[in-house]
Amino acid sequence: MDDSGPLRSTTVLITGATSGIGKATALGLAGMGAHVAITGRDRERTERAAREIRAVGGGDVDVFVADLSSQAEVRRLADEVLQRLPRLDVLINNVGGYWDNRHVTADGLELTFALNHLAPFLLTKLLLDRLKQSAPARVVTVSSNAQRIGRIDFDDLQGEKSYSGSRAYDQSKLANLLFSYELARRLEGDGVTANALHPGVVSTSFGAEDPGRIQRLFVPFFRPFMKTPEQGAATSIHLASSPELENVTGLYFVNSKAKKSSERSYDLSAAARLWKVSDELVSPSRPRGSTRR
Repeated sequence: MDDSGPLRSTTVLITGATSGIGKATALGLAGMGAHVAITGRDRERTERAAREIRAVGGGDVDVFVADLSSQAEVRRLADEVLQRLPRLDVLINNVGGYWDNRHVTADGLELTFALNHLAPFLLTKLLLDRLKQSAPARVVTVSSNAQRIGRIDFDDLQGEKSYSGSRAYDQSKLANLLFSYELARRLEGDGVTANALHPGVVSTSFGAEDPGRIQRLFVPFFRPFMKTPEQGAATSIHLASSPELENVTGLYFVNSKAKKSSERSYDLSAAARLWKVSDELVSPSRPRGSTRR
């Protein structure tokens, strides 16, 4: 670890950091002296990423293996983080995905909504006390400009009546913003900020597990014009490290600058309703396999 780096006393947890934007974010922060912790689904891939990050930062990298589409795994991850990380200065909710077809998780929930929204919602809640104890601290959530066309369909959050991969993704990215803004309001005065960002259109393997027709046809053509993972990680790194953002909260950033997000993202009643519904969906007492509210 770079003992002279600007983040030498900072501990950062980054979800989904085995490749793409997540790994580039971890590499960038490690190079600034941060103590980095990463999560991934596959141990071998996560350990390999950790070795690359250690080579850059020179310090230890904590490895956590968990499938964040499973709430039991999210809870186990949070327990391990609390046991192994005595402080947590920054939580970067980076994990996410796109699936063209509808998939159901072990909890009986639609995969896109479960991984892109409920996983960061639950993990953040479980780690909030540690973040508060480490204040000033930050929660950074990776959203997307897809939030601009997203709508929260409270009558069909799980896509049981009608499913579209793009619609589910757009909804989850709007949910990221509603969550981040509501979190900022709830944390006011606690020394923990909450901001969200659009990383740009980045050339990664995102959505490769179950791509849509447009992805299969057009992504190869546009890939040379997309951002590199390092460019895509720049805003996450900025929100995690910039001294002037220590007290800045409840904003949306694009290219490291605050931007106005969609009108729907500022809907206070929708944010409060989404928080309540999300709380119910991650409740340990909710019957697994049930999406009824």
